[in-house]
Amino acid sequence: MNDLLDLMCSRRSCRQYTGEKISDEQIKTILSAALLAPSGHSKYPCEFIVVKNRETLEKLSHCRVAVAKMLTGAAAAIVVIADKEKSDTLVEDCSVAMMNMELAATSLGIGNCWIQVRARDAEDGKSGEEYLRGILNFPENFMCQSILSLGIPAKEPKKRDPEKLKFEKIHSETF
Repeated sequence: MNDLLDLMCSRRSCRQYTGEKISDEQIKTILSAALLAPSGHSKYPCEFIVVKNRETLEKLSHCRVAVAKMLTGAAAAIVVIADKEKSDTLVEDCSVAMMNMELAATSLGIGNCWIQVRARDAEDGKSGEEYLRGILNFPENFMCQSILSLGIPAKEPKKRDPEKLKFEKIHSETF
């Protein structure tokens, strides 16, 4: 198997972290992967908020009902937002940037988990986006797509087995 597919088999959602810090250089590498992501019509509406402060990470953990608790133990989080006025492909652009970051983090041995925010509710009943805007102060013309939690995995995640890929889901020419 080639290196990229092997990396993809290794990428798993990680929700438990050791508490060990990750370096600024590692975060920069992960963010570089986000900035290298393609964008519809080269509009690049995505922007990123890096959070390492323990108190802020704890507050962010309430942005979703029972889903974002791993942020309390994360070393950092990257909040993915996009300018709604720049592009009509911002959901796709944010998603591609997130996937690039997940793969980059995995390549560095950093556990990660995609926390969906768009169209989801926070614990306080507000939308996840509204809740996060209150903490992170991003402008109204920005929507929040997701958060990437980052940390050193508490246990090594089991790799996916490429022999178990469901090739029957692939159709040729027609369904």
